[in-house]
Amino acid sequence: MKRFMLTVTLSLCAGAPLAHAQFGSGIVFDPTQSGHAIVQIENEAKSLENEATQIENGTKIFTNTVKIATTALQTYNTVQQQYNLYRQMMNSPQMLYSRFLSPRSDLMLMQQVSNTYGNSMGWLNASNTGNAAAVSYQQATVPRTPGMVPGYGTASAAGQQQIAAQGATIDIGDSVMTTNLQVLGTIRANQAARQTDIANLETASQSQDPSQQTVMATLQRINQALLLQLRTQQDANQINANLALQQMVTQKQQQDAMKAGFQDAADFNSTYQAQVAPAYNGAAQALTY
Repeated sequence: MKRFMLTVTLSLCAGAPLAHAQFGSGIVFDPTQSGHAIVQIENEAKSLENEATQIENGTKIFTNTVKIATTALQTYNTVQQQYNLYRQMMNSPQMLYSRFLSPRSDLMLMQQVSNTYGNSMGWLNASNTGNAAAVSYQQATVPRTPGMVPGYGTASAAGQQQIAAQGATIDIGDSVMTTNLQVLGTIRANQAARQTDIANLETASQSQDPSQQTVMATLQRINQALLLQLRTQQDANQINANLALQQMVTQKQQQDAMKAGFQDAADFNSTYQAQVAPAYNGAAQALTY
């Protein structure tokens, strides 16, 4: 447009007289005014270009605004879905989980039925608390021989070995049984506190308090539950270890009996010739008279 107007104006200037040429209509052409008109036309063209640029920028701003609004709407929908999920999670524990909870089945305490000879009460107390397990066990069992059996020092080496093996079985068995009594009593004594911890975790898990439904609170409950599980597993490991010791004592008794049998069989010939045969020999000679 600007070039077209400039071309027209220059053509008019070239075909007209220089100063005061007159048209048939009586209008005088003024080059100065024509120059001003060209400048105005150029300014109008620039204004049109600026307006076009502003319109283009406005279109971009509108497009960006639409995109921002769309993103904001998507964010709002996401936040709303998260809120609905959090609200459902807060209300779900008591409504959904409580029906799956079973009654408590912790380790029950030993009940005193009778104490006929006055020596069983300590054993029961030890089985419930773990206190005085050694004394209570000795009171409720046959007392061991305070010293060596008579004649142990005069017995043969094989005889001393058999007697000592049986005595060691008794001593080890008493130690294992005392340890088992103490461990089980201690576990029972801790059941009340353990059950309280589990009940607190159960209450916090079913609570609708928002402070109990945060991520940190949930992780803390999971951590506490894992610690309780580890402690319970440790108690079970102690019981299994004590049972293994008890089985070892039983196996030792069997092994001692088998070894004693083989040893007696190996010594039978020499023992018979040294002790039994001479006695029977004298009896046989007496029967001949």
